[in-house]
Amino acid sequence: MFLLGYDIGSSSIKAALVNADTNEVVGIAQYPSVEMDIISSQNGWAEQQPETWWANLILATKELISKSGVDPVDIKGIGISYQMHGLVLVDADHNALRPSIIWCDSRAVDIGDQAFETLGKDKCLTHLLNSPGNFTASKLKWVRDNEPELLRKTHKILLPGDYIAMKMTGEISTTIQGLSEGIFWDFKNNRVADFLLDHYEISADLIPDYTSAFQTTGTLSSSAAELLGLKAGVPVSYRAGDQPNNAMSLGVLESGEIAATGGTSGVVYGVVDKKIGDSQSRVNSFAHVNYTESQTRIGVLLCINGAGIQYGWIKNQLTQGMSYIDMEKIASTVPIGSDSLRILPFGNGSERMLGNRNLGSHIINLQFNRHTKAHYYRAALEGIAYSFVYGINMMKELGLDIGVLKVGNDNLFQSSIFSNTISSLINADISVIETTGAVGAAKASGIVSGIYSNLQDAFKEQKVVAEFTSNDTFTEKLTESYGQWTSDLENVIKNYN
Repeated sequence: MFLLGYDIGSSSIKAALVNADTNEVVGIAQYPSVEMDIISSQNGWAEQQPETWWANLILATKELISKSGVDPVDIKGIGISYQMHGLVLVDADHNALRPSIIWCDSRAVDIGDQAFETLGKDKCLTHLLNSPGNFTASKLKWVRDNEPELLRKTHKILLPGDYIAMKMTGEISTTIQGLSEGIFWDFKNNRVADFLLDHYEISADLIPDYTSAFQTTGTLSSSAAELLGLKAGVPVSYRAGDQPNNAMSLGVLESGEIAATGGTSGVVYGVVDKKIGDSQSRVNSFAHVNYTESQTRIGVLLCINGAGIQYGWIKNQLTQGMSYIDMEKIASTVPIGSDSLRILPFGNGSERMLGNRNLGSHIINLQFNRHTKAHYYRAALEGIAYSFVYGINMMKELGLDIGVLKVGNDNLFQSSIFSNTISSLINADISVIETTGAVGAAKASGIVSGIYSNLQDAFKEQKVVAEFTSNDTFTEKLTESYGQWTSDLENVIKNYN
């Protein structure tokens, strides 16, 4: 008996199969092998074709089944994790009407900020837990204002995971968690946020019927099964945004537990049992995967746009194809603080934790007779790590108590320089766990069918592949370097203003 999970990212589509009897991963596939295109026809815009996600999911599924040798008849559940905050418009025939406006698109920043002021910060924070900001609801308002003819043709609005579930089942639905991440959910009244839709002059009829994250919303249709090489009738029984799903995959389910990832962007995600919001909108609060009306589980999300993308840029520009492992070895020849070379990694659009400022990346104190490529590699890693610490300290101000940080084994946390820097500066252990978002989604699909009795049962067996502990030997030098970095950041912000 097997469970199938997907992770619908903006870079690629990942698929995983889990043996539900042994809890072992029997196969993982990814398509395409290079990053999917992002359409950016104007500065700050980012779009993708939903049809491309579906086409690549079909290819990833066929590769997974071929590689694993699993008989599709033995697959008993499907779970979906997806890139958060995207907007998909579909007509009554389930056709996408335009490219999806995805998570890193910043065209709706001003729309959300104006709504925050007009509706009132207190109302937004108590009902939405957030400013409407640059989230899905504000992106929909942009479509209303700029593409009204498309909105008139729109039957329903979907998040990326809703679109994939629709393609699989032929049914349209969303989740409370999804509405929360789009800033469509009123936490105070436990319903769709009609007051925000009214303010944006958007009909509530565009919102699909909603369920919880753990509920069968349809079964695999015959037409979809034929395309995927699967058996019709498999229940699609779990759906969640990538960051809540990643946290769940790492076993982060209860108040006080913290997860992080260091991919293209950097994320720290902590669970609390209170409906809290940040008045400065530096971090955001959403319904966690196990949120219910009777059990408050809120995920507090810190997102840093300029993270792994900066290190990838350094690799592409300076290394001529060198591996990240070799970059790490070379960076290790340079002392903590990179001989005073410092890099601010904020070159990937507006940074929410910096007040939606688009600072750009900055290389500071470069000395031509002193600094080498090795200094660049280390300063890049340290700069990203310092940005994590800067954001984590904000989360501490909101009451998150960080004891152990759980992270996956497929991103920046594989770097000892990166992980030791964060661990020592926040005085917390880091556990690197062998899992992926697609694996987590697969396991989660087994909850509804009763294969697992609960979430704790599904994620009880986790393989810790590395651990990093706060090191007093490094802390003094790191604290000094971090202080210089934050001073540089404050000066750049001052000049920006």
